[in-house]
Amino acid sequence: MKSFKSITLILGLLFTFSISFHAFSQEGRVTINQDERISQLLELKKDINKDETNPKRYKIQIYSGNRAGAKNAETNFTETFNQWRPRMHYETPNFKVWAGNFSTRLEADRALRKIRKKFPNAFIFKPKK
Repeated sequence: MKSFKSITLILGLLFTFSISFHAFSQEGRVTINQDERISQLLELKKDINKDETNPKRYKIQIYSGNRAGAKNAETNFTETFNQWRPRMHYETPNFKVWAGNFSTRLEADRALRKIRKKFPNAFIFKPKK
């Protein structure tokens, strides 16, 4: 008799819990009211970030040397890191490979930590041009 009461109690509790989960579930819809100028500002920020010639931006140099080595470094970098585009520059007498276009030193430092695993001689700089 005692086991029948305990089984009934356990089944009753399970039934109560299962019904309570369904009783309190909610469905809703979220509406976001956003000023249309926010989208315009985001587009403007994207355009500003594309400007790779801005001298206030930080870059990471991953290679300096002959043309074949620069081309090889550029290819290896592209295969390893797809979030930053490398660019080859010529400064007499060396070809240099630069990557990134960072607006803050902190962003550049974070990227450099990842890049140095593959290119240990990489460093951060601001172009003079």
